[in-house]
Parts: sequence; structure tokens; C-alpha cells
Amino acid sequence: GAIIFWFGAFISILILFSELGANMGRKDAHKTAEERRRSFIRRLDHEVKNPLTGLRAALANLSEAASPQEREYAAVNARRDVARLTSLLADLRKLSDLDERPLERLPVYAPNILEEIVDAALSLPVYEGRIINLLITNVPPLPLVTGDRDLLGLAFYNLVENALKYSGAEKEVEVRAREDGRSILIEVADGGSGIAPEDLPHLCEELYRGANARGIDGSGLGLALTARIVDLHGGTLNVTSRQGERQGTMFSIMLPARRGS
Repeated sequence: GAIIFWFGAFISILILFSELGANMGRKDAHKTAEERRRSFIRRLDHEVKNPLTGLRAALANLSEAASPQEREYAAVNARRDVARLTSLLADLRKLSDLDERPLERLPVYAPNILEEIVDAALSLPVYEGRIINLLITNVPPLPLVTGDRDLLGLAFYNLVENALKYSGAEKEVEVRAREDGRSILIEVADGGSGIAPEDLPHLCEELYRGANARGIDGSGLGLALTARIVDLHGGTLNVTSRQGERQGTMFSIMLPARRGS
């Protein structure tokens, strides 16, 4: 059963890579499709190799371990690596599907989505006790945006979860929403260690993980997904980050307000 599972996972990765590779040349005018393809392969190889190596070791321990405790430890590690690969495949599929699925264009009130995703994030055991300050300008109420509610929720959630992951358990996260001219501005700020300047231009590339991501779980696809979703909605995604004494990172999403709202 395990052999069939991993063979299927490998085939799925190849299919997803093929689908994503077909779109790479159109997404970045400053890089050739071949350069993007090679970069993607290197990152994909790294992301898949690590959990596969851990899984191989865990399976070996399951068959050779002398005690029930060692077997349980091996099983826990195997489940962790399977979860990591499953998450990677799911995010690859989401990224691939963005160019295929029809985009809903309905009136959406962004603050409602933000409230839901903040509640969803804080309900997870891993973020128990964390604090997210949600600051929304409600007087007058923010204009609506036109878009796909589920996709916008995914984009907002990715930024909030990143802020929680990279800011440390004792740090608070701030989520803000306000009107900015004819647009809606969503900001997610954390008090983490900041992002190295050399990493900033690459954050939204598929599978890219900067120096501050070492040792932190993630597929390296969340920001690529977010950037693509924002682009599909005619918006922009920006990031500012500081390292040192006044450290922290802020991601900003600017979405055009719905006309007449």
C-alpha cells in the first residue's frame, strides 16, 4: 500500500509540475520559461526529498525497532512527513487550478472574511493563546470589492497564518482594513525577526523559502497562491520588512473597490 501511495504521489507531482510549467513563461517577463522551470525543479526536489528521506528512515525503524516506544516514535515521524507531502500536493493543485477555475465576481465585504479567518486561525490548537488584533474602519462602512469570496479568504488566511508562524508565540499579530482612495487596503503585520533584503524579491515565487523559514513548516507556495489570487482580482500585493531592533514584516493587499458601493 505504501509503495502504491508514493508512486501515485510522485505521478501527481509530475503532472502538477507540467501544468505549472506551462504557465511560468507568461507570469514573469524578466525570466525565461527555462530559467523558471529549472528553479522550480530545484525547489521541488528539495521540498520532496526531505520528507521522503524522513519517511524512508521511519519505515525502516518500524520494521527494525525493538521496542513499542521506538515503533510509536517512527510512526509519528512517518505521519508528519506524509502530512507535509500531502500539504505540498494540495497547494500545488490549488496553484495549478487558479488558471482553470472560473473566477466568481460577486460583491464581497472584506471585513467579514477577515473576521472569519482570524477566528479560524485562533481555533487551531497550534495557535492557542495567540493574539490577533483586528482593526477595521467601519465608520463609514468599507466599500465592497468584486471577487471570489473563497479565494480572497485563502489569500487573507495565508498572510495571517504566515504572521503567526514567523512572529513567535509571544508576539501579537495585527490585521487592519481601511479605505484607501478607490481601493480597500488590507494589512497584516507581525513582530517577527524580519525578512532578509535579498529574499524580498523572491517571496512570491513558487516553493521559495527564505532564510527566516528554516525549521518552520510550510510548502513555500502560500505567498505564490496569495499573489496570484490578488492579481486575478486586479489588486496588488506588497511587503515591507525590517530586521534588527525595530523588526517585523507587513504584507499589504490593495483591492479595487466595487463601483457604486
